[in-house]
Amino acid sequence: MARSSRAEFPQPQLITDTDSLAALCERLSSEVFVTVDTEFMRERTYWPELCVVQLASDTEVAVVDALAPGLDLAPLGALLANQAVMKVFHAARQDVEIFVLLFGDVPRPLFDTQIAAMVAGFGDQVGYDALVSSLTGGMIDKAHRFSDWSVRPLSPAQIAYAAADVTHLRRAYEKLCARLDKDGRLEWVSEELAALADPNTYRANPETLWEKLRPRTNNRRMLGTLRALTAWREREAQRSNIPRQRMLKDEALLELAATAPTDPDQLARARGITRGFAEGKTGASLLAAVAEAKLLPDAAMPELPTHRDGPKPSPALVSLLKVLLAAKCEQFHVAPKLVANSEEIDKLAVEDNPNLPSLTGWRADVFGHDAMALKAGKLALGVDGKRVKLIRD
Repeated sequence: MARSSRAEFPQPQLITDTDSLAALCERLSSEVFVTVDTEFMRERTYWPELCVVQLASDTEVAVVDALAPGLDLAPLGALLANQAVMKVFHAARQDVEIFVLLFGDVPRPLFDTQIAAMVAGFGDQVGYDALVSSLTGGMIDKAHRFSDWSVRPLSPAQIAYAAADVTHLRRAYEKLCARLDKDGRLEWVSEELAALADPNTYRANPETLWEKLRPRTNNRRMLGTLRALTAWREREAQRSNIPRQRMLKDEALLELAATAPTDPDQLARARGITRGFAEGKTGASLLAAVAEAKLLPDAAMPELPTHRDGPKPSPALVSLLKVLLAAKCEQFHVAPKLVANSEEIDKLAVEDNPNLPSLTGWRADVFGHDAMALKAGKLALGVDGKRVKLIRD
């Protein structure tokens, strides 16, 4: 359980050399928990460029200049791997991705206050400043949210801003833990953190990224070409360290999958493709990926998503299930997004015995059991004043 913070936050120290970082991490290794945040740049690159790491204990706060010449971040990697120290983040996914790239694994153990806040009834993806204000009354100055963190030297205002992201987080974490412990929901949070603790969460599989484009076609040959093109773009973007959308936009991928160009002239006719791109090395590489996809046998083409050919859910039943979800989440003070998403609601409406997370564990207690009772006609919805009420058979 978290310890209480001191009334005053310590002055932030700027860390720019390996010896100071090693000494800091050695001191932090005796803490029960350490709050962590990062500042990075990614607008012009595929891989995030780590600029600053913020760390706070009960007695000190440090802003680590990750771009300082000669700085070795190995001591930080050792601290993040220290199983005896809880690492606390807010909205951890992008921060953790950086550490997986740097050190090969997820910080362990870790806690995400944004996920915990969803379990504690603060709504979907509550912002850090809103959470801090609600839990502690503290105010976060976000004036430097869009700073260029790669420019040196860091200004005193930037250092103060960066420090605030981990000092206020300590109090928010303590209060969230107390609240979740009182409500018996710490185990709920542990279940939600499992995905964050899996390194594969942060490693995109180029061969499956095409599914995110949600192509509206039943042509498996086109889907095979789209799969090849999406995988090609991902690997090219990684190799060139260029954002994937800057390399080639999703709309262009879909068009190219449909037209399957065979030469630079055909490639140059596609939306968003310049003549220079089409006739250059990158264009030749893209055309080679299309040609390779054409040689694949039909059996190697992607299967169509099963939901396309299945029965369509009743819009009325889907609406009832969504009302039930909202009512139960209001009752339990938990974010609906954490309990069931739209795809799960559709499956609940169509399938007799669906295999869904919302029908197991704590989600079943909050929503799943009543959802199945509603489908079976054993539960009705009514109104009691200004709230939805459940009428059981």
